[in-house]
Amino acid sequence: MRVFVTGATGFIGSAVIGELLNSGHEVVGLARSDKAAMALTAVGAHVHRGSLENLESLRSGACEADGVIHLAYVHDFTDYVGAGVVDLRAVETIGTALEGSNKPFVVASGTLVLTPGRLGTEEDAPDLGTLAAPRAASERAAVEMARRGVRSSVVRLAPSVHDVEKTGFVGTLIDIARKNRFSAYIDDGKNRWPAVHRLDAAHLFCLALEKASGGTVLHGVAEEGVRFRDIADVIGRHLKLPVISINREEAGAHFGWLGAIVSADNPASSALTQERLEWHPVHPGLISNLEHGSYFDS
Repeated sequence: MRVFVTGATGFIGSAVIGELLNSGHEVVGLARSDKAAMALTAVGAHVHRGSLENLESLRSGACEADGVIHLAYVHDFTDYVGAGVVDLRAVETIGTALEGSNKPFVVASGTLVLTPGRLGTEEDAPDLGTLAAPRAASERAAVEMARRGVRSSVVRLAPSVHDVEKTGFVGTLIDIARKNRFSAYIDDGKNRWPAVHRLDAAHLFCLALEKASGGTVLHGVAEEGVRFRDIADVIGRHLKLPVISINREEAGAHFGWLGAIVSADNPASSALTQERLEWHPVHPGLISNLEHGSYFDS
């Protein structure tokens, strides 16, 4: 299958490309820079120049493909609404290009769209009162494309997609702890973050492309909920810094743009995903990667 991938050179995208190539697919990655183009070429993928804002580049990339995986997102956490608008336009453009073809279209979202404080499942609709609500419109658009002859699916990723290297939200938490000279958690620290290893997530995207039914919502979740206090404890111990509770009112000052996400209680299940696609996460969990990875290397 010739697969067009947006966000192809990102932390998750690079793992997805590896998974696709190893499964025998031909990969075409969206590249907005020479650096991205070189990275794609180096791993054996083809290059399609463009960007999320260049809708014609998205349309042509989708038209020439047998399937699309959409991973790119504008990670400007100072403008959630604007990022959501860009994403929705991209999803609609790709979906329109695939309309009537029954080709697969896999769209990345996040479990943070779910109602906090209870175990979220694949059957739960997005909660429009959450921090990640701007992504809900893209989710709905992708699911509805199944009615227009697109084998569309959505993969909601855990907020912590991790590996042995320092990256993502947890990498930012480590930088914040270093800067502020202590590792913090909110209130009693019992709020939970689901987590998934990026290689398990990459395998799920490949399975969704190959097997997911149209209109399906899937959860890229290996661990339903890691207590945030446990994450803070590991960070503090490795950096030899105190681990301190702060209240929600202090979260913004300490964590900056990450404050609202840090305080989220976002447990999520992937039981239905594992049943539907026979996806079974096998890679180490978040705490294990924190303990044994390179997160704390200078």
